[in-house]
Amino acid sequence: MKILVTITEARSVDTIFEIDGLEIDDRYLSSDLNEWDAYALEEAVQRTENEGGEVVAVTIGPEEVEGTIRQTLAKGADRAIRVWDEQLAALDLLDPLTKAAVLGSVVDAEQPDLVFTGVQSGDDAFGATPIALASTLGWAWGTVVNDLRLEASVAHVHRELEGNLEELTDVERPAVLSIQTGINEPRHASLRDITEAQQADIAVRDLADLGLDGGALTSSIDQVTLYEPEREGEATIYEGSPEETAAELATVIEETGVLQ
Repeated sequence: MKILVTITEARSVDTIFEIDGLEIDDRYLSSDLNEWDAYALEEAVQRTENEGGEVVAVTIGPEEVEGTIRQTLAKGADRAIRVWDEQLAALDLLDPLTKAAVLGSVVDAEQPDLVFTGVQSGDDAFGATPIALASTLGWAWGTVVNDLRLEASVAHVHRELEGNLEELTDVERPAVLSIQTGINEPRHASLRDITEAQQADIAVRDLADLGLDGGALTSSIDQVTLYEPEREGEATIYEGSPEETAAELATVIEETGVLQ
């Protein structure tokens, strides 16, 4: 069984930051393996450890993301692919449809049995790439998967829905499954695995390698501005004994109609 896992390097911002045009200044950003993708990777690695097969991690990004993709090798991925070229770098925004087109070409080349993704990324948080990828491939899909049982032609999927609801459904294979946090416990890489991952080869592909016309890849989303929302609100501090502050709080709750 071959499982392809899509990997994103997610960026987090400091509490205090500065905006430079349409981006946050790099001085206030840090990068790491996307949290949801770590669970998708662990699920794939566990499957192949128990049943045999191969895990291929694939990411879209410049050379700077190789530190993140090497984390996947240290945590059990067998191979890694990085897709990037000048045409991708020229795009202002990699929206879900663009990512799906690129990843879909990698899937066509690799022919995996399943594709695992994270539910969303921790920065852009579109949450749409898994379904867009499934649509591009013409595959079945299951989202927000928090439990999974595989058979030869079907995946028995347990999905987390809104409103504290859950769904058990069968998804025909091959399929794209977006994995939710909590489905497993992602492993920590050993020092030996980290060292070996630093020496491993990462296959670099450009759009031409994948048979894609970069000129046809245009984002469906335009970013026009970036700003920090104004903070509004006020806080009231009640001082005194528990009995006194509780009485004051009860009065406020009654006056604001919270209990109605």
